[in-house]
Amino acid sequence: MNPVPIRVAVADDHPAILFGIKHEFAASQSISVDGSARDSTELIDLLDRTPIDVLVCDYAMPSGHYGDGMALLALIQQRYPHVRVVMLTMIENPAILQTLMLEVRCIVSKSDLMNHLSLAVHAAFSNGRYASPTIEKILRTVKPPHRSACGPAPLTGRELEVVRLFVSGLTVTEIAARLHRSKKTISTQKNTAMRKLNIERDVDLVRYGIETGILPATSRNAGPLQYQTGPIDGFPGDS
Repeated sequence: MNPVPIRVAVADDHPAILFGIKHEFAASQSISVDGSARDSTELIDLLDRTPIDVLVCDYAMPSGHYGDGMALLALIQQRYPHVRVVMLTMIENPAILQTLMLEVRCIVSKSDLMNHLSLAVHAAFSNGRYASPTIEKILRTVKPPHRSACGPAPLTGRELEVVRLFVSGLTVTEIAARLHRSKKTISTQKNTAMRKLNIERDVDLVRYGIETGILPATSRNAGPLQYQTGPIDGFPGDS
């Protein structure tokens, strides 16, 4: 008797990546793809009507009514606490990945082979931890904090989300409206994040967002995806 497969939903705003993920899971007898979404609107609709065990979700999906990044993750955790999440990302900044790992215990880099997704899904389903090779390598560069250290503390999840939305082009007022917080709170979180990052000017904060990869692909405008450059071994495109 075969075990009941893990019910998986996949969310990514790039069709080639959705195709590649579905292709990877198609050969698995222990994983069933029960739905896919290209933005947060489609994703929440899918989760409302379909029982899902594990969500494989891109970190940056700029379209949709429910946002993306940490805001979308918080909504999913609140509304669907039984759903485990595997996060996909191109982010390679150690501090940001460390912050994400506190919120999502399973992270897969789009620069790694797709077979790591199956491992991550099984780890998430059993409430475990999984970091694909690229993520694990980057996380190893993070030095453990010392009580006597005078260096800045890592960004909190809320600070990271404020920074990401700000460098995406939103004003403090617009971020406050989107996250349902006061303008004063958002301003304080932005200033605290800048102090931790040793950044004094807004233009340098935007540059930081570009260099660390926390901007959505549409904001970076890196050019069209190259879908036909070779076999789908890893994750095509950028996000």
